Amino acid sequence: MRPAKGNERKEWAWWLASWDRQQEHLIPDREERLAAMFDAVEAIVDTPRLVLDLACGPGSITVRLLRRFADAEVTLVDVDPALLAIAGGVLGDDRRVRIVRADLAEPSWVESVTAKRYDAVLTANSLHWLDEPTLRRVYADLARIVRPGGVVCNADPMPPERADRLVTALERRADAVRPKIPEGGLDWEGWWQAAAADSVLGPLVAERNERFGGETHPPDFTSPLARHVAAFQKAGFAEAACVWRHGTGAVVAALR
Repeated sequence: MRPAKGNERKEWAWWLASWDRQQEHLIPDREERLAAMFDAVEAIVDTPRLVLDLACGPGSITVRLLRRFADAEVTLVDVDPALLAIAGGVLGDDRRVRIVRADLAEPSWVESVTAKRYDAVLTANSLHWLDEPTLRRVYADLARIVRPGGVVCNADPMPPERADRLVTALERRADAVRPKIPEGGLDWEGWWQAAAADSVLGPLVAERNERFGGETHPPDFTSPLARHVAAFQKAGFAEAACVWRHGTGAVVAALR
């Protein structure tokens, strides 16, 4: 139920919760993916102190990360003004959190976060928005700002390569078992329509739409798993491997 107007903290919490619900409809194993990233971070760096939440959206990863690693300091980076507003509303009072607006499509994004060397970088369901050359360059950017022994985890659609029939079958199966949206719930398009109608988020959604050419989800590039591993290695990471997979989704961890 939507909270009454005037209670800003509850309003922002509602927007984050509604975002999580529509993401869980799109990605039913989303919580497993995030937990797999946290497991990899803990296995490699034990207790991370400095973490970068890359393409952070409304802050879903950071909220969960701080429950598990309470002493972490997190920098959140995204280009979307509407989602960053939600992240700021939910997390902005937390002294462990710094929120930065920057565009990964621009090489200059890294200048906003290079004051520190990160123990871990986490990103989920976001980097498929980048074309392949930009993705490779972002991985190289991360190699410059992650400390030796640190880790990058990317959870995203990463289908197996040269397996078109297998991928088609897996995607068909995922669609067949996808849970229905509960009555009154919002899917992806419905969520953005609700945000566009909101008095606070509406102008930010309009700004976002102008940035993305009016599309709620611009054309994406779904790179096969093997290319992510190869791109991390070429960028200068010592090792990269799949640490979790379900269907066509995967988590790749890269050790600096």
